[in-house]
Amino acid sequence: MAPRVQLEKAAWRWVDSVRPEDIHREHIEIAYRICVPPCKRGACRRNCKGNPNCLVGIGEHAWLGEINENSFHNIDDPNSERRDKNTFVGLTNLGATCYVNTFLQVWFHNLELRRTLYLCQNARAEEHNMDSDYEPRSICEHLQYLFALLQNSNRRYIDPSGLVKALGLDTGQQQDAQEFSKLFLSLLEDTLSKQKNPNLQNVIQLQFCGQMSYVTVCNQCGRASPLPSRYYELELNIQGHKNLTECVTEFLKEEKLDGDNRYFCESCQSKQNATRRIKLHSLPHVLNLQLMRFIFDRQTGHKKKLNTFISFPEQLDMGPFLEGKDEKCVYELSAVLIHRGVSAYSGHYIAHVRDARTSDWYKFNDEEIEKMEGKKLQLGIEEDIAETVKSQTRKPKCSKGYHCSRNAYMLNVVCMTFEPSFLQRLVDRDNRKFEEWCLEMADMRKQSVDKGKAKHEEVKELYELLPAEDGQQYEFVPLEWLKKWLDDSTVTKEIDNGNFLCSHGKLHPDKVGEAKRISVKAAELLFDRYGGGPRLDGSTLCEECVGQRCRVLRLKNQLAEDYKEVTNLVKGPPKSDEGYWVGKTSLRSWRQLALEQLDEDEEETKHIDGKTNGEGPEITDEDEEEMKTFNEDILCRHGGLSILESERRLVTEEVWSKLRVYFPRAPQFTQLQEPCQQCLRLEREGKENEALNRMMASEQKSSLLNLFQEKNRPTLTKWPQETDILYIVPLFFVDEWRKFIRRPTKTTPVSSVGNSLLLCPHGGFMFTHDSIIALLWPGEWEVISRHFLVDQPISICQISQATPNEELFDCVCVLCPELCRDCREGFIFQQQRDMREYAQATVYVRKVIDDKRLMEAAPEVNVSGSEAEDEREEPVTKVDGERDPDFSQDGAKRQRLSDSTIGAAASPAPMASGGKSGIRRSTRHRKLRGEKALIVSANQTLKELKIQIMHAFSVAPFDQNLSIDGRCLTDDSATLGSLGVIPESVICLKVCTAFILDLILNLNL
Repeated sequence: MAPRVQLEKAAWRWVDSVRPEDIHREHIEIAYRICVPPCKRGACRRNCKGNPNCLVGIGEHAWLGEINENSFHNIDDPNSERRDKNTFVGLTNLGATCYVNTFLQVWFHNLELRRTLYLCQNARAEEHNMDSDYEPRSICEHLQYLFALLQNSNRRYIDPSGLVKALGLDTGQQQDAQEFSKLFLSLLEDTLSKQKNPNLQNVIQLQFCGQMSYVTVCNQCGRASPLPSRYYELELNIQGHKNLTECVTEFLKEEKLDGDNRYFCESCQSKQNATRRIKLHSLPHVLNLQLMRFIFDRQTGHKKKLNTFISFPEQLDMGPFLEGKDEKCVYELSAVLIHRGVSAYSGHYIAHVRDARTSDWYKFNDEEIEKMEGKKLQLGIEEDIAETVKSQTRKPKCSKGYHCSRNAYMLNVVCMTFEPSFLQRLVDRDNRKFEEWCLEMADMRKQSVDKGKAKHEEVKELYELLPAEDGQQYEFVPLEWLKKWLDDSTVTKEIDNGNFLCSHGKLHPDKVGEAKRISVKAAELLFDRYGGGPRLDGSTLCEECVGQRCRVLRLKNQLAEDYKEVTNLVKGPPKSDEGYWVGKTSLRSWRQLALEQLDEDEEETKHIDGKTNGEGPEITDEDEEEMKTFNEDILCRHGGLSILESERRLVTEEVWSKLRVYFPRAPQFTQLQEPCQQCLRLEREGKENEALNRMMASEQKSSLLNLFQEKNRPTLTKWPQETDILYIVPLFFVDEWRKFIRRPTKTTPVSSVGNSLLLCPHGGFMFTHDSIIALLWPGEWEVISRHFLVDQPISICQISQATPNEELFDCVCVLCPELCRDCREGFIFQQQRDMREYAQATVYVRKVIDDKRLMEAAPEVNVSGSEAEDEREEPVTKVDGERDPDFSQDGAKRQRLSDSTIGAAASPAPMASGGKSGIRRSTRHRKLRGEKALIVSANQTLKELKIQIMHAFSVAPFDQNLSIDGRCLTDDSATLGSLGVIPESVICLKVCTAFILDLILNLNL
């Protein structure tokens, strides 16, 4: 079938030769594509959306032909979840909990430990109502219930999430397996020690605990100092060894203590050379041998895995290693825990466990359990997984009764149950729930199959009736509804044809591509079964919409010719005095506007295409946003002709008459039309105002030149000799005035001084710092008083003469109006409080190296142009060491002013001295390269800030040395507000070096 665009063009090709008033039924049917031949099965790979007669590729292939009953449902066979006879139960991996599952399987197969756990008192389980689910609480209860399920559950695998949650483990992060084993046995030992039954209190010690001692012998006096100790596993170094015996021998070998590592002998009362070794006095019933495969690499600072092959026997005689006992102590291998993978931080854990009753070996891999052939342990396949080419070494040959492994990390050897009724009841209840679930799933499968078969018969019946034959009556239904009807995964809703209606309540011609034409018989069956509406048959083909589309298409075709003609006509100037004003933007985009106007008349916008009938000038986004109506770009705000002649041009009457056809309501201006008089008057007034502003700015600049250039400014650090009185104005007034002087035509003149901003509600003076006030000479104040409205004069008078060597604090002055001490102190207190009780504020973290800022002289290049301009235009002096008493955040003691007098301490920060002594910088923070901004709150702790810094700089919290204003920040639990971190603070970050890290590690070792 032809593509959708070709079908749409063919449906309206007749409009070139047929006028709207000459449209007949045959033209309407062509527009609705009634006569387009239907597609045959196999001819279309997918449904033809432009052909309402194409009923292929809508999902019918799934129902025609042979049907597989399994396609009617997505429910797996519930029996696949059932435990096979004479097999063990697996454990679900909750994300990264394979290491937990391996230990649980090993401990479950310890029959003595299992029997002991079953003997633990569990009053909650014994009294539990079987009508509700049992929820264990303690670790012992969880493990007890889990072992009972592993023993008698009908499920193929069970979920250990209850125990994992009770232990507080992160299911998404793999923990250290050896550490988990130690902590869990310690926790279990503590739990069992609280049992009332004395036979249960020491089970963990009897099963897993042995006795050893660290014996140190002085070389000088021969005194032996034993240090008894208990152990639950032997941690064996495997580096440089080939078999288990060598590892145990090295673990027990003698160590020399000499040099800096000498031993303090109590007999000799001095440090002496000595020897130290470990002596094994007793062995547990179950001996755990930890092979230290994961070691710390000093070069990389990370753990790494040793892929060394270690040989170990199926039977291990530990008698020769016992101290002072000449007897056999033979252990039989009962479990091997395997770590797959080459990295110490990832991989997968599995367990090979020997069944104590049958001596058969099983591989436990989470949910999957595999029985080994014969009665022997088989590790060969585990040694070929996750190995890189470089790390592959040749596996050594093993003698009979021995095994070799490069992935074994723990060996469990055993020196060669009954179940309480309350646990059996809990397991029986879980098995009943499992059987009920199996029956429910089987019933759901049967219902889905029955429903699918019924739907199959319905589709076979109706699909053959769908095609509408030529000359027969027909109806339209949505294509999407037909697809959902044939899609068994969704619920079939009622038929909705409401989206296909035009403004006349009939089928819109543009919607016919989204509908399918079917026979009346099929439509009757579908509407009877599923309901819906409105019904759209042959009488709902809209003649009005077809006629309107015909008129629009004919105008569009004519538009192409008119566009070319207008383009040629506007190239030259009008030859007569009869011309019309047209906006240049409108003239560039008139074809696009005409198309939009035609589409608006049609009440359809989806077919707008400005390049259908020829290439024309492109319209920018700005033009499209500004131009809504033709020629409105030369309209002023008063509705008259714009005074901007550069935005309009004259066109001939012939051109205007062609444009007028498409825009009959466009504003019309002849060549003799005068521009808007109101706009002309406003333009004249604006130019006069600009001239007045320039004159005013020039006069004020000449009168206050030093104030404008910041030259010869008075300061309070050393009272000027020329006068006994100075005047105060807000610095904001001075800044705004300077902006007006620089750009008098672009800014508004300053009319008033606004000294009331510096006064409190009681009329007293509040501010004394140069970031808020500016000092004026008496002559400057006279000029200010003449040119500006002064609401409240503020002066400062010297009442005692300072000597040439007299400092700031010896010069005493009087303010008028007087300083309001209470309001000023309250303002300072509020400022400090706001600084310490902030939320979502910005601080800057600057990374330093060797106590120097990183790239100190290289500011960020992404400073905005307005910032740079403000910094160029606002010169002012900054004095080294200045501090702001009004905004001080360090809690230091402030200089206080009396009610009638103030010293220079009232204004400790001086104003700019005479001459170009400096440039006033922008108050915005200038970021440096290597500096990052963080959003913090005052109640946030220092530890939380360090975590933010870790994500921003990739530096671990324990490697961060933070300081602010030379003060080190060390208390991780303190809040930022209490540490004096305020908004816009700069926090220095110094990273702990590798040298310091090595030193710390050496000290720990």
